[in-house]
Amino acid sequence: QVQLVESGGGLVQAGGSLRLSCVASGRTFGNYAMGWFRQAPGKEREFVATISWHGRHTYYADSVKGRFTISRDNAKNTLYLQMDNLKPEDTAVYYCASRAGPATSFRILDYTYWGQGTQVTVSS
Repeated sequence: QVQLVESGGGLVQAGGSLRLSCVASGRTFGNYAMGWFRQAPGKEREFVATISWHGRHTYYADSVKGRFTISRDNAKNTLYLQMDNLKPEDTAVYYCASRAGPATSFRILDYTYWGQGTQVTVSS
């Protein structure tokens, strides 16, 4: 059974940084593309970033481009999201997700497995 467990969320002031981690188990982590999504209160879940199976291809939502960095360590079965220059509008529950294939995607429906989420709150 595939499990994804996020950590690293918390409360930070605007302009600060956080690094989220997502540890995967249950299948060969390095074979699959991964993504980060977020959901703010009263809003739909939205795409944040995605990374290919080997880590060479990454894509970001326009709202986080230049501030967030997605990366992965296949030897540790871990996905990361480095978030810098955080803004109050970044406040949300952040989810990691795994695709069934190696290619990146920004579409929620393309992801098969999801973590439970970690709360990020940015104060102004």
